[in-house]
Amino acid sequence: MNALFLHKDPENVAGEIEISGSKSESNRLRVLNQLFNQQIDIQNLSDSSDTKYLQNAFNNQKKEIYIHNAGTAMRFLTGYFAIQEGKETMLTGSARMKERPIGILVEALRSIGAEIDYVENKGFPPLLIHGKKLTGNKISLPANVSSQFITALILIAPKLENGLEIELKDKITSLPYLKMTIELMKRIGVRAEFSGQIIRVYPQGRIRRQTIVVESDWSSASYFYSLAAIAHNANIQLKHFNQKTIQGDAEIVRIYREHFGVETEFREGRILLMKNENFIPRNFELDMNDTPDIAQTVAVSCAALRIYCKLTGLETLKLKEADRLSALGNELVKIGALSEVTNDSLELTEFRTPEKNALIYTYDDHRMAMSFAPFSLVEAIEIENPEVVEKSYLNFWEDFHSVTRDF
Repeated sequence: MNALFLHKDPENVAGEIEISGSKSESNRLRVLNQLFNQQIDIQNLSDSSDTKYLQNAFNNQKKEIYIHNAGTAMRFLTGYFAIQEGKETMLTGSARMKERPIGILVEALRSIGAEIDYVENKGFPPLLIHGKKLTGNKISLPANVSSQFITALILIAPKLENGLEIELKDKITSLPYLKMTIELMKRIGVRAEFSGQIIRVYPQGRIRRQTIVVESDWSSASYFYSLAAIAHNANIQLKHFNQKTIQGDAEIVRIYREHFGVETEFREGRILLMKNENFIPRNFELDMNDTPDIAQTVAVSCAALRIYCKLTGLETLKLKEADRLSALGNELVKIGALSEVTNDSLELTEFRTPEKNALIYTYDDHRMAMSFAPFSLVEAIEIENPEVVEKSYLNFWEDFHSVTRDF
């Protein structure tokens, strides 16, 4: 078994690093660029394996396309290939991907004329997609599911002859990700509107030639916020981050200031993370419906600092690379934090002595590896399958080691 031993000195965490572009922005722009004949020069693109799988799918001329465990690619490509007239595509992935439901997206596409078959189990990949012209222009679907289902529909909407109107039913999950998609559509010149529970995207034949610089990834920055919170002293600079951002996970600035005493100073395209020496931590409850991807990071920070917390709005975590809620509960025990887990929440309820050299299982989930790494400032741990971080952050371990010192 491959595992990485970590034991870091908490006295001084410092350095300057450059995180690659946002995976969420990059993947949306990749699809739009493909739909609009490569009219967008995308700079500071994410170096994540998810983004590479997406681009490889566009370059692949074979019928069967394998996207491993790239959930974003599975959802976005389902929509993309559904409108490729005359092209038949078999879209498949890893064993875990075949367990991740996609029926809501498939049924939404079918409702506007798409022809998609389930190859193995109904409601799950692999999918056999028969590309055709879609003439329907109205869809109604639940909003309390993965925002990527809705985004997949928004992205192809300008290429439908009648555009698309999407009615979202119930509470919207991960709202900032939908707002990001709409903002990117507007940025490239597509007319799109989002009001209340209705999204409208109008048909668009062409866009002008343009350059877009992708902002660095706030989700990836969260692990360095966790380091700053746990360290005794911290001075970490991160390049290519802006105070005005379309990424919802920039909420990490407020969360770590209010609940962990980490201050963020914005300096012309970069941020400086520092500790507030006078901060007194308190127990808290936090609704993370809009920011589920940083829930693991927050939970581990609380475990390290012995802060009781209750995190809610996490129903989508059960449908990620792993069942993140169950996985998180299992591994928190090893670092001395007992929790109560429901279908949409996690609450830290008791603290005990951490296991010696605890082996943290990653469940083939990049965020499990990265969120637990900062705990090595408290006790020595081992991270199983450390290379899993490549899914979203290729150089994570190099950057992590550059701002920390071994004991």
